[in-house]
Amino acid sequence: MTRTLFIGLDGATFTVLDEMVRDQPGVGVTMPFLKHFMETGVRSPLRSTPNPLTPPAWVSIMTGRTPGNHGVFDFIRAEEQGEEVYFTLYDARDIQTETVWSMASRQNRTVVALNFPITAPPRPIAGSLVPGFVPWKHLRRNVTPPELFNRLKNIPQFDPKELAWDFEREKQALEFMSEDETEEWVRYHLPREEQWFRIAQTLLQEDRPDLMAVMFDGVDKIQHQAWRFLDPKLLSENPSAWERRMCNLCLEYFRQLDGYIRALVTLAGPDVQVFMASDHGFTQTIEVVRINTFLHEKGYLTWKASERSEAAKRREASNFADVDWEKTLAYCRTPSSNGITIRVAHQPGEPGIAPDEYDRFRDRLIQDLESLRDEATGERIIQQILKREDCFPGTCMKDAPDLTLVLRDYGFVSIRNLQPVVVPREVPAGTHHPDGIFLANGPGIQRGLQVERRNIVDVAATWLYSLGLPIPEDLEGQVPESFFTPEYMQAHPIRRGAPSQTTRDRSDSTPEISDRDKELILAQLQMLGYME
Repeated sequence: MTRTLFIGLDGATFTVLDEMVRDQPGVGVTMPFLKHFMETGVRSPLRSTPNPLTPPAWVSIMTGRTPGNHGVFDFIRAEEQGEEVYFTLYDARDIQTETVWSMASRQNRTVVALNFPITAPPRPIAGSLVPGFVPWKHLRRNVTPPELFNRLKNIPQFDPKELAWDFEREKQALEFMSEDETEEWVRYHLPREEQWFRIAQTLLQEDRPDLMAVMFDGVDKIQHQAWRFLDPKLLSENPSAWERRMCNLCLEYFRQLDGYIRALVTLAGPDVQVFMASDHGFTQTIEVVRINTFLHEKGYLTWKASERSEAAKRREASNFADVDWEKTLAYCRTPSSNGITIRVAHQPGEPGIAPDEYDRFRDRLIQDLESLRDEATGERIIQQILKREDCFPGTCMKDAPDLTLVLRDYGFVSIRNLQPVVVPREVPAGTHHPDGIFLANGPGIQRGLQVERRNIVDVAATWLYSLGLPIPEDLEGQVPESFFTPEYMQAHPIRRGAPSQTTRDRSDSTPEISDRDKELILAQLQMLGYME
């Protein structure tokens, strides 16, 4: 029988959820089940990874390890080769530490894991896994066990195309859209959640795994594009007819999500401990910070001379086509990384600084970044500048950016060669906040309690504890004892176990996703602001 149910809500934030469980005039309570769940259980803010981004954060949830140890820092991996920077998507083979799916499986617990990123190609587990963020035509060969896909096809109204993203349609978001097109763009995302709910409902009912875990990612996607219709501080006092429709459309999404949560918790039964968490929170970003333009102004990055031709303009639309690699010493690779890479010449003749100059060079770079200030107020644009040994310590630290930037509005940087360095956004947009949510309810869980902020790596330890398994001694997370009643803790003392198993082998027989499909995924990331 199922012991533990986990419902992931990508990007969920108390800023929005507290509105959804409040009795609003003319609206009522949008999420009545979640309201009851929160009032009768435990809630806590959940601090995300240093750069609160989907891949490193969800991998930290799945492993109980920080990015400096599990090795995933972004949506994509970048590698410099001469005068080129090559990008490839992170996948499950890049995770350098063991996942909870594996820890539970090898200790005789069955698992179902649905829609989590960086889980393809899957490794065998005792149960079923359907990865997220995979093009629909690659879904069959990336589920485990292999025969699972035929079971999914028997689910009424199953449509693998709705599980994935309509990449061609989403590219419209890169262009100007009318109000009607924007409304339709948000609307068409809703059926994905129903598809994942139907799969979760079927496998929970038929398989009764010890650990049932499903992630709904529409929260993040809608908040990115429709934050101004969800943040109570941004709602118009006199909304237009279109603004009212958009608000109602967003509310309808959360009503449907509440119904899916209710159905899964009810199906799991009263003896199951239920946990919900998000990989990060959300807030508004009000300005664009063109970090590579700033690095150019300070002499760290050099652009090639522009010919002002049409071909040159097309090259400038590419992120790095006009970078002079012989002279560039520091640059930002992706908006989603919010990180700066320092080029170090490890071999004679290579471009970059000498290794023995690294500390002095980085200190000067930090001072220059601190000098970027609001001309009107004097406030620093970059509120924190994190060294990689401070925020990403571990065996994989060398793959992290040398510096990670936290902007004053938590936005993602821009890496385009455009002026000025800082420009206000025409309309506030949604961006990631480092504090997400962590909720718990069920037997042995405290009732009606709000507790101290937890760390994202605590989620994996919580799952293992709920499953009655020992916590590996190398897990970086802790069991949140304040979630559980003293009686439950006394009857179920925390046990420590042997270290988790490590995986460092990228060899896999699963065929690679085609270059064309990788381009479509990159286009999706561009649409959401993670790439440019």
